Amino acid sequence: MKRLFSFSVFFSKSIKFLTPTALLLMFRFYKNQQNYLKLNEQKKIAELTALKNQLNPHFLFNTLNNLYALAIKKSDQTPEVIEKLSDILDYMLYRCNSKFVSIQKEIELIENYIALEKIRYGNRVRISFQNSSTEDSKIAPLLLLTFIENAFKHGVTQELKEAFISITISSDNNHIIFNIENSKSTIPVGNKNQQCIGLNNVQKQLDLLYGDDHSLDIKEESDKYCVRLILEAK
Repeated sequence: MKRLFSFSVFFSKSIKFLTPTALLLMFRFYKNQQNYLKLNEQKKIAELTALKNQLNPHFLFNTLNNLYALAIKKSDQTPEVIEKLSDILDYMLYRCNSKFVSIQKEIELIENYIALEKIRYGNRVRISFQNSSTEDSKIAPLLLLTFIENAFKHGVTQELKEAFISITISSDNNHIIFNIENSKSTIPVGNKNQQCIGLNNVQKQLDLLYGDDHSLDIKEESDKYCVRLILEAK
């Protein structure tokens, strides 16, 4: 009887400690599940948005129009444009489905994108691209391209005079540092809401994928836009 009493006392005392622990574990499990579901949902939305933004008819049709013009002229650049456009589509549709990818694959995507835009805009834009990232770094796919596409869309498309875009990417074992500056169009950009939606989507991706392990600084100056993004290397 004394033994039973001792067990009962032990259990009643233990449950006071076990219940909060169990509740805490259940709460953490629930929270993790919710974050996982939310991350998956946002990732799908972000991927679809990214595809819609980056595979938008505007970019594709302009590239195809340039390709058509080059083919008519029987330009030596025609095979190059076909190859780079093919690589872009292949990567974006089939080869960047992981949560994090090699930064070098993203660099190849950016180089192909810039090469096509150079052909499209010619001397209207001065482009500087410096990459000193390490091969081992990993990064969430399509993040950087969003800022680069934005720079062309809002800094070059509307600008009739010479525009500029300057991009630097560097990384070490801990961080990836991305800077981009582009000239500010003297012609007001029509759809400000679309620009905000694009940036908001990028910010959501950053929050979900990197949490506090990133910083994003966007500045609008009198003659240019500046973006500085620092990510924890994965």
